Amino acid sequence: MSKVYEATDVGCVRPINEDSAAVFAPEVYVVADGMGGHAAGEVASHILVKSVQADLSGREGIREAELCDSIRHANHEILATVAENPDCQGMGTTATVLHLEEGQAFWAHVGDSRLYLLRSGQLMQITRDHSYVEDLVEYGEITEAEARNHPQKNMLTRAVGVEEELEVDSGSFAVAAGDVLLLATDGLMNMVPEDEIAAILSRNDEDPAKSLVAAALHYGGRDNVTAVVVVYA
Repeated sequence: MSKVYEATDVGCVRPINEDSAAVFAPEVYVVADGMGGHAAGEVASHILVKSVQADLSGREGIREAELCDSIRHANHEILATVAENPDCQGMGTTATVLHLEEGQAFWAHVGDSRLYLLRSGQLMQITRDHSYVEDLVEYGEITEAEARNHPQKNMLTRAVGVEEELEVDSGSFAVAAGDVLLLATDGLMNMVPEDEIAAILSRNDEDPAKSLVAAALHYGGRDNVTAVVVVYA
């Protein structure tokens, strides 16, 4: 069986933890980073995680389509909550969902939380950030180094709970024993360099998720931080 580790922290600056995460059968992993302020982000990420879990828990035959549908369902639930509660106006959330089955990884994604794969010591980013700064990098207007400290780094171009029609990225890839998968909110990536993330995941810590969160706090913890680590076996 795969070994799974999960950790979250409010960080050193934010008053509320707007991240949410879940791990449930059949080998489904979810991370969400809410936005909206006044605790509305916390509401959005919580709705996302609970909705995805309700859709997929115990379900057979989960593939990309089912993962995408679960995120779109959550999108409608968040919009309905906003319609009923004016105080929640403007809330939304990221969503990164992973399912493992018989040597295959299936994923779906919206926003700037991320899915990584560590294989043979090499850390690979699987998902693409849906952010203004990522678009600038893709268009060649700024470098990746400039993107790390860009003042509009947190401006999303796509999020769950913002518009009726939601485009969801998805994909799949083969996994093998020893692969390490990481789902994380941007409170980790914005604080900890990727080479250090790779080093932590490679060193067989007793709880790598807690080690990643501790590293983010060590570097300042300017945001909520959440990590789910799956060591595939």
